[in-house]
Amino acid sequence: MTAADTAPRSPDGAPRGPDTGARGPDTGARGPDTGARGSDTGARGPSVGRAAALSGVLIAGGTALGFLRDLAMAHLFGASGSTDAFLVAWTIPETVSPLLIEDAMALLMVPAITRLLARGDGPRAFVGTTLPRLVGILALVALCLAVAAPALVGVFAPGLTEPGPAVHCVRLTAITVVTFGIAGFMSATLRAHHRFGPPAAIYLAYNVGILALIGGLSGLLGITSAAIGVAFGSVLMVAVQAPAFARCLREAPAPRESAASVRLGIAAVAPIVVYTVTRQAQVFVERFLGSGLAAGSISQLNYAQKVAQVPMVLSLLIVTVTFPRLARASADGDTRQIARRIQQDLAVVSGMVLCATAYLVAFAPAIIEVLFEHGAFTSADTHSTAVIMRVYALGLWGQSTVGLAARAFFAHGRPTWRPAAVLATGLAVTAAVGAAFAAVAGTVALAAANAAGITVAAVLLLIGLRLRVAPVSLRRVGADVARLALIAAGACAAGLLTATAFGSGVPAIVPPVAGGAVTAGTFAALIALARRDAIVPGTARSIDLSRAARRARPPRPYRLGGDQ
Repeated sequence: MTAADTAPRSPDGAPRGPDTGARGPDTGARGPDTGARGSDTGARGPSVGRAAALSGVLIAGGTALGFLRDLAMAHLFGASGSTDAFLVAWTIPETVSPLLIEDAMALLMVPAITRLLARGDGPRAFVGTTLPRLVGILALVALCLAVAAPALVGVFAPGLTEPGPAVHCVRLTAITVVTFGIAGFMSATLRAHHRFGPPAAIYLAYNVGILALIGGLSGLLGITSAAIGVAFGSVLMVAVQAPAFARCLREAPAPRESAASVRLGIAAVAPIVVYTVTRQAQVFVERFLGSGLAAGSISQLNYAQKVAQVPMVLSLLIVTVTFPRLARASADGDTRQIARRIQQDLAVVSGMVLCATAYLVAFAPAIIEVLFEHGAFTSADTHSTAVIMRVYALGLWGQSTVGLAARAFFAHGRPTWRPAAVLATGLAVTAAVGAAFAAVAGTVALAAANAAGITVAAVLLLIGLRLRVAPVSLRRVGADVARLALIAAGACAAGLLTATAFGSGVPAIVPPVAGGAVTAGTFAALIALARRDAIVPGTARSIDLSRAARRARPPRPYRLGGDQ
């Protein structure tokens, strides 16, 4: 499962940089030497909690509009061959979003620009050298995608019932390769300056564009209106960040960065790109295998994924805010601080997603009914989508952990292929399970394959963190996650009992709302009964520094212009 949209690793509502609030831009106004006086890069910026909390306003807006977009699609087109055709084209923005906005671009650019700021250099030379070349390369890629659209549709979905509309939609969405690249470059630069507001607003702007075009053109152009909306919304993502990005460049000191060091920095992109594409390839596997199932199967997988990924995406707000701090600790070679940051973030993220998993499993039918069962979306679609979502939800912890662990690997700036290799192993699990059982269990098998593959990858990445990055206590992490999983199981049981208590005459909105309160309340109560530090473990006990520090390999200091 990937965060493609109302969620994460998707292009339509995922948090791509939490807002620090109305005063966000001031955190970088003191100049680009944000961290030059010490390792605490966050000392002058907003606190992690405040930045994540205030950013929720913009993130929630983008997520809500993403849901409205999906509701509009379900109402107008249902789960049909035409929506399957659009979702094949949606693979392009769904892939380039994590590649050019979130994972690859952010993991490469935020550490690089953070180090420039820490040594007193401004980003002007870096931007002036890199951005034009990036746009030129991406424009060529977009042109190739448009020309090769028929072949791409045949490769991604060979069993598609309506290939013609899919080809048109692929050509329209190809523009996102360029616009997402520019938007991602701007987002990374702004985050490195601790300006989180404009990056957090990009998915709100994106969905405004999509909804406007669907509303205005769906009667005339059908499903093609959604593809035009994707292209238009991607342009708005650039526009919403342009003023703050220009201010960053104006406020920067005289550039001292050399072209050679820029080239060396960009050379580190290869393992990050491979990692991102490998992670997104789970969706390719799903749609390839799903195209051979009944019409509408790909759409049902997509709707279930969108809903299930929302809590995972929101939980990663913490990780997004702390990533610049993690990059600075890595630059300083402070493995203790790195381990502390990883374990605290993992504990919080695990608590959030496991509580959400309990809720989604317990109330999946009610949630899907309220959100999607309108217009062309039938009760049969609701049942199938709810079953898929329950299985998808079992992989939420793996999705969140992979996102967190990968940032820790890439934060220190030197190339590493370990995350890509681990994700390739998880992808192999996904492909094997899906191919073996899709003919028997259909879409449920594809959802289970996704959850199994990403969970295997998450466990392997945590082991890699211990060996290669910082002295993370795997015993402590395992104990915390196991305890939280048991608590989530208890909360889920309470939710299932609550779900059975509602009769047929109750308004559809009541069960998911009341059930959310019951599930969250039970989870919190069990946490309090179990241990006070079940979610946020104490620093002293979170890290086994005595023996683990001797085993861990501290990262080499990153130097722009030096050996990688």
